[in-house]
Amino acid sequence: MVHKNPASDTWELTKRSHQLWKKLAETIRDQGMDSLQVLGWKKTGSLLVGRTPEDSVMLRKKVSQLSEAGLRAEYLSSDELHSKEPSIYVGTDGGAAFAPEDCQLDAHLAVSYIEKVNRSFAPKGRYAEFYHEPVTGLVRSTSSGEYEAVRTSNNTLYGKAIIVAAGCWSRSLMHDLLKDSNVKFDALVMPRKGHLLVIENFNPLQLNHGSMEVGYIDYQNAAFTSGQNDQSQTLSVSMTSTIDTVGNLVLGSSRQFAGFSTEVDDSIVLHIWKRAGEFFPKLKELPLTDFVKNRKVRVGLRPYMPDGKPVIGPVPGLSNLFFATGHEGGGLSMALGTAEMVVDMVLGNPTYIDNSPFAAKGRCC
Repeated sequence: MVHKNPASDTWELTKRSHQLWKKLAETIRDQGMDSLQVLGWKKTGSLLVGRTPEDSVMLRKKVSQLSEAGLRAEYLSSDELHSKEPSIYVGTDGGAAFAPEDCQLDAHLAVSYIEKVNRSFAPKGRYAEFYHEPVTGLVRSTSSGEYEAVRTSNNTLYGKAIIVAAGCWSRSLMHDLLKDSNVKFDALVMPRKGHLLVIENFNPLQLNHGSMEVGYIDYQNAAFTSGQNDQSQTLSVSMTSTIDTVGNLVLGSSRQFAGFSTEVDDSIVLHIWKRAGEFFPKLKELPLTDFVKNRKVRVGLRPYMPDGKPVIGPVPGLSNLFFATGHEGGGLSMALGTAEMVVDMVLGNPTYIDNSPFAAKGRCC
């Protein structure tokens, strides 16, 4: 939550999701399991760090905003930051906003656990998986005109509602599904490519918290053109860092509009390493080429919406066809709140938080 804006439309959704993740972790512990092993869940606290006097002014303001919104937050001077995170360096003019209640989880572990729990409902007829079975169309009721089923390459699946949650592929999927209908719907979601650098079993640098530079907020909401990029694609790189559940150093992150390409760009990986070195002097002493054997690069496509918030809700004019995408870099943190919201919409229940900012009407053509 440390880099979130309490005045934004996504604040309540993010806060609710954090509560639900925390509740899930507590439920796992109540069942006698270790939430760290199951979800990668640990309360690390988060640091938003800056290196200039201007950054420090902004960080103090951020702490004030977070505190007024009911979040535990405090400003750390350069010396106070060093005592909590000795490896980080922001100079004498820098500082940090610290949110001690922030937690982290492992996306792969979390998805694996959720799938495992879901499969326990399969014998009761309440769950089924159709991975690697492409959707080929929708089936419309001849009486109501509503879409009542999804047709895949091998099956026709009937249900109370249809939810399209295909990330940055949602736009093209909806176009294909509705191309033979008179329904006009164009979600403006598009892919925003990102690189994460993972150094396995990295011992020279030990971190106590998840950290990111203050510029991450600007880079998240804006696009910049890199003069070093021959293809003139929009690119931004900002420092993010954490140690995962097995001791790997995870560094990021880049944001780039490059279509649906998921190829690794070594120049961006090097940019991430050098940017991290500006905050962690230890890394400047270690060439990235020393870690070729235990280096991994994760490349993903974030579903980006031009107005910076997801689309969650029914497709206008179709009461049982729902859309849930466009979370960009916040998909994991907003996942459970989004799921809760969609379920309430499908069942006709009041939503826990106001869903109107995420409606498709007026935002999708």
